[in-house]
Amino acid sequence: MSDVHADDQGYPHERVARAIRERIASGTWPPGHRLPSRQALARELLDGDGGENAVRRAQETLIGQGVLEARTGSGTYVSRPRHRRVLRAPWYGLLPEGVDGTWTTLSTPQAPAPEPVAGRLGIAEGALCVRTEYTVHVEGGSPLLAVTSWEPMALTGTSPVVLPGHGPYAHRTVAERMAQAGLHVTAVTETLTPVVLDRMQAQRVSAPAGSAATVIARTHVTGDGRAVETADILVPAHHWELSYHHPVSSGPPES
Repeated sequence: MSDVHADDQGYPHERVARAIRERIASGTWPPGHRLPSRQALARELLDGDGGENAVRRAQETLIGQGVLEARTGSGTYVSRPRHRRVLRAPWYGLLPEGVDGTWTTLSTPQAPAPEPVAGRLGIAEGALCVRTEYTVHVEGGSPLLAVTSWEPMALTGTSPVVLPGHGPYAHRTVAERMAQAGLHVTAVTETLTPVVLDRMQAQRVSAPAGSAATVIARTHVTGDGRAVETADILVPAHHWELSYHHPVSSGPPES
């Protein structure tokens, strides 16, 4: 008997995805369960409204969300629970707190700032920056998290901190490096945006293409309001959950 009724709202692939989720939630299909063939699911769930393409699209959506997993030559299975790390933010260092791993950097000097980056840094579009790609790897080498950082060369171009991964102040935090150039960071701003990973992003953080992620747009600012660095931090939901801690004063309100 079909789990998807003719009066259900939504496109056929949306209704199939909902029916699959309901079976998983009820325990009918437990973790590790192998799904029937697309042809069988189309017959069972759609009653002629749609077909194997709708089932395929529903499965691809659920695979991207981590609900299902595809095994080459074997079929599609209900995903088993996986361990996700906690990214405690704000995160200012090179490795997130509690992560046992390594990181790599690749800097490109004299990179023209694209319009969104220029706006965040308060510089002209096309102004020269040092663009640095950071990648965080777990023990064993798999990438988990990626950062793209931009620093105006007008601020650091003649200083020993111009390249984040090289020189006497390599591998220091942004605030520590900028202090060596006489720029004292007093605040960090962050804007979070949900995204769906494209194929290149997914490869960069070893997560499924089409799965959910968060981009944290983070900017380091000095006491006089000058932005000295901005970065996009790509945090795949496949590997991480975000946790923010905000101190709260328990004292009486100011009069």
